[in-house]
Amino acid sequence: MRLRAVSFRYSRRGPWILRDVDLILAPGSVVEVTGRNGAGKSTLLRLLAGIVPPSRGTVADRPSTVSYAPDVFPIDQPFTVTAYLTHMARVRGAAPGAAGELAARLGATHLLDQPLGDLSKGSAQKIGLIQALLTPPGLLILDEPFAGLDEQTRTTLPLIIDEIAAAGGTVVVSDHQNQLRDLPGADHWLVADGTVTPGAREASPRPAPSPGGTPRQAIIEVIVDADDADEVEQKLRADGYLTRRSS
Repeated sequence: MRLRAVSFRYSRRGPWILRDVDLILAPGSVVEVTGRNGAGKSTLLRLLAGIVPPSRGTVADRPSTVSYAPDVFPIDQPFTVTAYLTHMARVRGAAPGAAGELAARLGATHLLDQPLGDLSKGSAQKIGLIQALLTPPGLLILDEPFAGLDEQTRTTLPLIIDEIAAAGGTVVVSDHQNQLRDLPGADHWLVADGTVTPGAREASPRPAPSPGGTPRQAIIEVIVDADDADEVEQKLRADGYLTRRSS
């Protein structure tokens, strides 16, 4: 799969989000995409998935089977989890039992009878992953898939990604939390200033040193909903901050 001189903006007179991007994605590759919020990571992923067309340039040789999990799974749907996944499995032509097997592996079996609208952020993220994995993808696009996941699922997902790549699928992951930093063989792209730089990653910020050379530090108390605590803490740690959880 190749991107040639791809540029994108959301309106005719809007600012360019990406400019003259040239990239190659080989079968079996895994790519971790990093960059600051608003840099264009999600836009790049939507271009790769074919959800939006480029404003200029071309995307060639996209695999025939593309799976996509957005950063925010749309839970405002009048279905239970089982009804939704059954419908998606039928649409995708998935093997019988695929949804149940994935739910068990991702620790989501207890969610199957729940209405989609009752899911927490982390639970909704698991259902978004299951629907994307129902059939073996030639191209798998995951936008911030680790946000809100429990520790067990954060450990399992890289194993699934590695299995898909070993089977010849291409995987692209926007990963603010750097969960794929140490995945063997993974490539890394940095999105910044409208460009995409292969072989580069976003550096974690460091505290500014004081005049005496010792980093200046301050403690900021952040109060969040208990269901969001894991996600917030993971994002802070990914940005290079020390965290301390109160009981």
